[in-house]
Amino acid sequence: MAKKRVTYVCLECGYTSPGWLGKCPSCGTWGSLSEQSPPPAGESGKRTSKGADPVKLSEISVPSDARIETGIGEFDRVAGGGLVRGGCVLLAGSPGVGKSTLLLQVASRLAERGERVLYVSGEESAFQVKLRAERLGAGGDEIYLLPETSVESILSVIEEVSPSVVIVDSVQTLSTETAQGLPGSVSQVRESTALLVDEAKRRNLPLILVGHVTKEGVIAGPKLLEHMVDAVFQFDGEKGHPYRVLRAAKNRFGSVSEVGVFEMTGSGLAEVSDPSGIFAGSGAGGVPGMVVYPALQGMRTLLVEVQALVSRSYLPVPRRVSVGVDLSRSQILSTIVEKYCGVSLAGCDLFLNVAGGWKIADTGADLALVSAILSGALDVPVPSGFTCFGEVGLG
Repeated sequence: MAKKRVTYVCLECGYTSPGWLGKCPSCGTWGSLSEQSPPPAGESGKRTSKGADPVKLSEISVPSDARIETGIGEFDRVAGGGLVRGGCVLLAGSPGVGKSTLLLQVASRLAERGERVLYVSGEESAFQVKLRAERLGAGGDEIYLLPETSVESILSVIEEVSPSVVIVDSVQTLSTETAQGLPGSVSQVRESTALLVDEAKRRNLPLILVGHVTKEGVIAGPKLLEHMVDAVFQFDGEKGHPYRVLRAAKNRFGSVSEVGVFEMTGSGLAEVSDPSGIFAGSGAGGVPGMVVYPALQGMRTLLVEVQALVSRSYLPVPRRVSVGVDLSRSQILSTIVEKYCGVSLAGCDLFLNVAGGWKIADTGADLALVSAILSGALDVPVPSGFTCFGEVGLG
């Protein structure tokens, strides 16, 4: 009798090994390799679909209603103007940031516009979702709630209900008979997503999938998951702050530079119409070490307040702490200040921060950071209404 062939798959990145390893050679995660048996004979797990006839590109017409606006301006901004028919969106974020809250509000706004929404909940019961909907004031006759984790059952309900939009919360809870392993395993996530994406493309149906993130902040499951969808949205929020930022890491139908800003309130997420009022603080007038930087995000400019605190150090090695700014970049800029501005920071602790939990990766903020360091070191406040931007080189 032939010995059963077994492979080991990394639950984090999908790396395959013929034998068990304590540490994944691909992503470096310890204890992430799980045993996976091949499917039985005759059950290869391959999906079958009808072949499509080739069509001339010039003969394809784009309907006027190719996008469905959700009615939530900040969400539509990041999506590029609304959900695209047949488009698949993966929404990821840390636990408790408000992913389910946001999507339940999106479903409610769509229902108000006459769109039929199928909300698939794999993590919560129908009663639990109803409680949150009452707290948010969300609902409508066009929202169909389905507490289900079987992909085959979900596909049959889609056939029966014929919704305009499908929301699945979350993809890590799904399972299909065509794949081996437990829900959340690499094979189950990959195959479940592929089946739903195929159905969405066939029906020209917008599909939103919720994805979990690992402790490192990356989307859980195989990297292939991000390639299978049309857009990847990241929903972030700093601990202790009520504000949430929606970003697009990938978007085939729009820009990836747009951001949406929300505030978590007792009745759900509220759109922030003036984000500059959050991130720019009080305008940085009269306080040393605070400078306003105009950060370009998509089609709008947000005023962000960068802060620098310079104080005498009593440690053998002065501290360099950076929040919201790359630490290596801040060390380069502090060295430039010492070299060319004649301000000694050798015996001082330097703390850099971006107000509101914002993160700056643009080198255009260099001049604002240098100005904040100089202002904090010299204890001279920057004039009210002053702003600056520009990249600072080593010369």
